[in-house]
Amino acid sequence: MSDFYKTVKGTSQGLYKEKMSKFISFAVPVATAEEAKAVVKRYANEYHDARHCCWAYMIGTERNEYLSSDNGEPSGTAGKPILGQINSFELTNLVIVVVRYFGGIKLGTSGLIAAYREAARQAIIAGEIIECHEQATISFNFPYLAMNDVMKIIKTDDVRVIEQHFDNDCVMTIQTDADKMSAIKSRLLNIPGTALL
Repeated sequence: MSDFYKTVKGTSQGLYKEKMSKFISFAVPVATAEEAKAVVKRYANEYHDARHCCWAYMIGTERNEYLSSDNGEPSGTAGKPILGQINSFELTNLVIVVVRYFGGIKLGTSGLIAAYREAARQAIIAGEIIECHEQATISFNFPYLAMNDVMKIIKTDDVRVIEQHFDNDCVMTIQTDADKMSAIKSRLLNIPGTALL
């Protein structure tokens, strides 16, 4: 299992035209399937006047969680070619949406496959491909008196505090590189009164 993966840095947009049909494509980095589906919904609403809103996403460093949709195009002519481009560039944690405005001339099966493939490629190459480190998140509680010990651990490693609540009993959620998490976890659990949630 790799702790690194490639995705795009931010939302990028591509455009492909074929026989008066216009294919507008968007590549958007996402962390979960739910997030990917929300992106699809957003573009489907924004381009509600388009004939089709086809898409594909891939999630996780193992690249084994994916889904695609032809959204009314002939089976296998839109979602699969879009997913194929995500695979060609070895990307993950990414959703690509392609909206099609029909130009009145049918493209045929091979024409559609080529058009959706190229539109997806345009969105990818318009963006910046980056390598990311897989992240892990944990929540834990600890007594207020242990605050200094906890903060020492958090400041020495590349740890981001996602959420914190301080009272007599404190709760904190942190995130760091996945391969560092078990060492951080055991250091935290060595602090008296600290427990994972």
